[in-house]
Order: sequence, then C-alpha cells, then structure tokens
Amino acid sequence: MATSPAGVHGISNQFVADYAAADPLTATFLGTPGHDDELTDYSPEGHRARKELSRRALADITAAEPADASEAAAKSVFQERVGLEVEIHEAGLQEGALNVIASPVQSLREVFDLMPTDTPEQWATIAKRLAAMPDAVANLRAGLAHAADRGRVSALRQVRKVAEQCDTWSGRTGGKSYFASLVEGARVDSALRTDLETGAKAAAEAYADLAVFLRDDLAPKAPAKDAVGEDVYRLWSRYFTGARLDLAEAYEWGWAEFTRIETEMKQVANRIKPGSTLAEAAAALDADPRYLVHGQDRFQAWMQELSDKALLDLRDVHFELPDELMRLECRIAPPGGGVGAYYTGPTPDFSRPGRMWWSVLADKTEFSTWRELTTVYHEGVPGHHLQVATAVHQAGKLNDFQRLMCWVSGHGEGWALYAERLMRELGYLEDDGDLLGMLDAHLFRAARVIIDIGMHLELEIPRGTGFHEGERWTPELGLEFMLTRTITEAAHVHDEIDRYLGWPGQAPSYKIGERLWLAARDEARARHGDAFDLKKFHKDALEMGAMGLDTLRERLAAL
Repeated sequence: MATSPAGVHGISNQFVADYAAADPLTATFLGTPGHDDELTDYSPEGHRARKELSRRALADITAAEPADASEAAAKSVFQERVGLEVEIHEAGLQEGALNVIASPVQSLREVFDLMPTDTPEQWATIAKRLAAMPDAVANLRAGLAHAADRGRVSALRQVRKVAEQCDTWSGRTGGKSYFASLVEGARVDSALRTDLETGAKAAAEAYADLAVFLRDDLAPKAPAKDAVGEDVYRLWSRYFTGARLDLAEAYEWGWAEFTRIETEMKQVANRIKPGSTLAEAAAALDADPRYLVHGQDRFQAWMQELSDKALLDLRDVHFELPDELMRLECRIAPPGGGVGAYYTGPTPDFSRPGRMWWSVLADKTEFSTWRELTTVYHEGVPGHHLQVATAVHQAGKLNDFQRLMCWVSGHGEGWALYAERLMRELGYLEDDGDLLGMLDAHLFRAARVIIDIGMHLELEIPRGTGFHEGERWTPELGLEFMLTRTITEAAHVHDEIDRYLGWPGQAPSYKIGERLWLAARDEARARHGDAFDLKKFHKDALEMGAMGLDTLRERLAAL
C-alpha cells in the first residue's frame, strides 16, 4: 500500500511501529520484529508513555485530511479505537488492570507461547526475555501499587484468583514452574542452557513474589464488591463493542434470546432422550462412546483433524481461502489459565500461523466432542482464523493498524458466533448431539448478556423468568443461573463467572455482535433480492478488517 507519511495510512502505520517499541509484548503478539528480547514496562512511567503516544497519534489522525475513501474509513476506525484507549487511560483503568483472563499478569506469561524455539538464536532471545522478567514484574507491581494509591484496585476476587495463577506458573503449587517446563527441551549448548535455566528460575521467583504482593499488599486495599457500577461499565462496554448500547434494551433482549434458544434446546434434548431435561440429555451424550475422546494428545489431534477438514471443505465453495490461510495449528494451552479456547493470529508474513489454543484442567483426560465441535468452528474456520487472517492478508487494502492491531470484541466474537450458526446453516451440525452443543454455546452467550449487565449494574431479575424473580443479581446468583440453566461443564462455569466480574462489558459482546452480523446480512439480502451473493458478502465484509459495531453497521449497509 502506497502511503504518505502525513496521510491517514502513513500515520496509522507509524503508530503501529511506535507502539510496538513502547509495548514489546504487543509487538510479539502482532508479529512485529525487533522487540522479542524485551518486555513491556507496566510502571506508571510506562503507562504514561503509551498514553501520550496514543494521544499524539489521535491528534495527528484527527488533523489529517483523508486522500480517498479507504483513508476516510481508516480514519474513523482509528479515531474510535484509539480514542477509547485514551479515555480508558485517563479514567485510570489501564494502570490498575488486573483480572483472571486478559491483564498484564497473563500477557507476561503467555507471550512466551508465541516465541519460536527452532534455533539456538531463538532460544537466546527467549533467555534474554526471561532474564528481564524480574524487572518487568517489579514494574508491574509499581504500576498496580500506584493505581491502588489512587483508589483503582480490582475486586478482591480478581486479586486472589490471579495470585493463584501466579502460584501455578511459578511452581509454588507443586510440579515445575511454567518457565522451567518451557526451557527443559531446548537443544542448545551448555552456556545457553545455563542462561535459560537461570532466566527460568528468576522468572518463576518473580511470579512467586508477585503472588505474595497480591495477597499481602494489594488484597487489603481491594474492594469486596465485584460490581463496577454503571459509569465504568458503560466505558468498558463501548470499548468491547464499539457501540453505545442501550443497556436496558440489551438486558431485555438477552432474556428473550435466552428463552428462544432454551426452547429449541428442549426440543433437541427430547429427540436425544425422550422426556429428558437438558441436563439428562447432556449426561446421556457424555456417556455415549461416539462422542468421547480419551487423553489430551488425542483431543488435540481430534481438533486438528476437524479444523483441517473445515478448511478444505469450505475453501472455494463458501469462502475464498488463499494458501497462507490454509495453515492453522491446534494446541493445548499450558496449565494455569482459565478453562476455555482462544485464538492467536498469524504474523504479517504468516511464518507464525494462526493458532487455536485449548486451555483445559491439567488432570482432564476425557473429552466430550459434542460439547466442543462448535468451538473449533468458532476459533478456527469460518470463525476467528478466517476473520483475523483475512485482515492480515489485506496488505494491499488496509494499513498496519487495521490489519494487525485493531481488535474489537463485538466485531470479532460476534463474527465467530455468527460462524457457528452459519455452519449449522451449511449442514455441519445435523447430528443432534453436536447441535445441542452448538445451541448450548449460544445459550451460554445469551446468559452472558443477562448476567454480565445484571451483575455489574445490580439489576432486578424480571418476573416470568423462573429464576429468583424480583431479586437483584449477585455473583452467587450468576453462578447458580449458569449451573442450573445451561449444560456447560461446572469447571468452565466457575471460571466464567470470575471472568465476567473482572472483565466488565466483554461477555455480552458475542451475542450483541452476532445480532448485528445477522441483521446486516438480512438487510443486504433484502436489498439485492435474487442477486444476493452470500460468499461475496462475507468476502467484502471480512476484507474491511475490524471496527466498532456502530462503524460496522454503517459500512455493511453499503454492501
């Protein structure tokens, strides 16, 4: 893409390069070279530097006159995303960020999963990054302490749970540390092995010390109440959806959507086991050998086989998939994080492919495929991999910010949930067991809309719902609702409640985003009539890259 340094695309590209230097963890996640031996500074000074970088770039973009339609579109995306980043910084929410799923504590550990380990030179880079971990963790502690002094501390639940994660990764709860396991298989000379083992020991000790800091220093300052309240919730909701939601309408719609899906699930459950409840039908499927996979290695192989088949089946029939997108790796995530699946995107040159990670309990050895099949489509193709890697592949159309750095949960998770439904429409979920699993995944996401908004705003549970009617939501009621009104495994549900409470506004983005994708498709079909081409609609929509839902609504209306 030919750009002017002063134009929208040029400013955007420079911002990505500058941000990578200011945030080396993001550089590694994006695949931007040159910073893989460094770690992000989470001290107060580091946070201020990134805020000022974002503020300056936002001012430059705002002043820039778009040269064409592509720059006009890129300008609106950049202003919305980076503008919200600045708002969150100014609200003091970035410096004190601490939760069980997506905060600096997890990023400092997870970045090593993305680093190549094929050559001694690559292991030497890892050794340098491991050696830097004590200082990086000390900076993180300074940032958290600074935020706490200003009254910005995550809820006690998050502090305690993250301390437990630190215990696992440091090896304090038994077994090797994550870092020791990382380096033990390195094929390197004795000098480099010493560096790796020394660095791994130092990183583990830093995480052990971090657990102590969280319990002894931060926990006494942490509020017991989990709910963040309406003002903070609205800001995070805008960040995760890219839309100014009517929260009352979204809460009401979430209940309607939950009821719709629950009704269909009962019909499917009756076909599986006549007269059964949802839980009884799920138990029957869990006991059915047709849906059982034994061992984590076999489960990894199963999801890789399913993912590979989807890639081959959908290519050139329903989607355009260039060669670069045909490689998707499926892996079991290291233990210690929350239970569930997630996706990491490819590097710009696709040397590191897109990857689907499944985080499971360390002692879990039996898996029910009917529960998990739809998740492979969600994380892989036609879900996140198709979506994210398609944007990365658009070097001729999108700037680096649009291709690599822009992520909006409502856009991304909304598409991935839409992709699950699409696979049903394409005939891939005709088995009632697999269909029940897909419907429960959607029921689960509808429940997220209800209880995430409900718990953080402490809303009243409506009459006619059959669940603690007239009471106000609490974390305990949220947990009870998920355990009794969905058929998701209990270990996953417990993790999910902790996630919602520490990541306000993110959980509803799946269903809210899917709602918009479905509406936009229906509107495009109505506009074009018999000439509507679903494959072209998907291609055009995905090649635009990520953006907030309000912006997406405007762009899709033109397709």
